[in-house]
Amino acid sequence: QVQLVESGGGLVQPGGSLRLSCAASGFTFSSYAMSWYRQAPGKERELVAAITSAGGSTNYADSVKGRLTISRDNAKNTVYLQMNSLKPEDTAVYYCNAIPWRVDLPFYDWGQGTQVTVSS
Repeated sequence: QVQLVESGGGLVQPGGSLRLSCAASGFTFSSYAMSWYRQAPGKERELVAAITSAGGSTNYADSVKGRLTISRDNAKNTVYLQMNSLKPEDTAVYYCNAIPWRVDLPFYDWGQGTQVTVSS
């Protein structure tokens, strides 16, 4: 039932920009905080950005603050990640997910993610 479809990744040079999108369905999107995670080769999945249900507050990992911006359009059931001033260490598969509203609840199944490669 729940579907999370990431898109917008690609190959970009250091200093370049990308805009990722995540189309969500199967749940009441506007009721959930949303997040972006990434997983680099050989690394654990890490939280990079989160946004509250109405978009009024955001949080970022220190490593991306000032360069990445999370936003959402509840009318389109879509969350975005604007990525500027990209660095090679941003290379990873990027995933979106809803943030469970209770700590004993699981995340939804992860989507396929979208690959971001930052290289010259």
